Amino acid sequence: MRAEHASFVYGAALGFAADLVAGDPRRAHPVAAFGRAASAAERRLWHDHRGYGALYAVVCAGGAAAAAAGLSHAVRRSPAAAVALTAAATWSVLGGTSLRREARAVGGALAAGDVDLARERLPHLCGRDPQGLDERQIARAVVESVAENTSDAVVGALVWGAAVGVPGLVGFRAVNTLDAMVGHRSPRHVRFGWAAARLDDVVGFPGSRLTAALAVLAGPDPRGAWRVLRRDARSHPSPNAGPVEAAFAGALGVRLGGTLAYGGRVEHRPVLGEGNRPVEVADIERAVRLSRRVNALALVACAGARLVWGALCARQDRSGRTAGPARTTLQRGRRTGRPGLTAGAGRLGAGIRGNTGKGSA
Repeated sequence: MRAEHASFVYGAALGFAADLVAGDPRRAHPVAAFGRAASAAERRLWHDHRGYGALYAVVCAGGAAAAAAGLSHAVRRSPAAAVALTAAATWSVLGGTSLRREARAVGGALAAGDVDLARERLPHLCGRDPQGLDERQIARAVVESVAENTSDAVVGALVWGAAVGVPGLVGFRAVNTLDAMVGHRSPRHVRFGWAAARLDDVVGFPGSRLTAALAVLAGPDPRGAWRVLRRDARSHPSPNAGPVEAAFAGALGVRLGGTLAYGGRVEHRPVLGEGNRPVEVADIERAVRLSRRVNALALVACAGARLVWGALCARQDRSGRTAGPARTTLQRGRRTGRPGLTAGAGRLGAGIRGNTGKGSA
């Protein structure tokens, strides 16, 4: 049991380091392969019905998690193989470096005054319609995307990995990918994608709360971050993006939310951080640095929680092995009809009485 927990910690740290150094795999990305498989499944299963959408989510996300569980079971007897599998899975599902790279690309274009290039790069970060956005609106979109994807691309996966291991890492990324593919409110997916969107809300809950808490602790203004988080998080239409974006808004001292457009749809969202200043181009780099600190703290927190849980499990196992023989002997003693005596003590007493009887005869 202790080896299992240690294998996760070592593997998660190696996978996190691989993402820092190399970013996403350039070729044969497992998430891209899953996306192609999910697209093929959608073509076969699509109906304008929530039930078919639920079946689609179970088949795709459940199949990915089951495959990961099978691989974990296959390498359970080899600590080195378990570490390697966890490292590969962690590297595959984390997207922190790619997130920061794309955010800086948009920020660099804005800093150079090339708004058209910034609009061209923005869809790499989010599904927002970049046409018609000015410099500050693009910068705000980037900061909001960095905040939300800090949870979706890194922290949430680490939380589920710490809880369930490799199946948790893979399952979380599968659900998150399905939500990005079919969870939006387009005419085709408003019912079919309902289950994927709700499932993403459920699995994203713990990671978003940890992300918000760490953003408060790691940001330059913890008090302001806590104030905005408490006041504004619930006003956001997303139960998970709300706390994260509110915490980032307060930590950075900026104003997020407001009017935005997705695929021709215009949404008027509540403002997060009312009274703070508007987002500026320089805030993109500040958000990136905050995201990086939150990610590192999340790794430490999740690894530490896994080690503590492993220590508690090991302590319980030792207690069970110590108490087990005593309970078994007591139960045998009860079957002899001598309450409070073990079977061995009963036999010993009978032998003493028998020997005494022989001697007195």
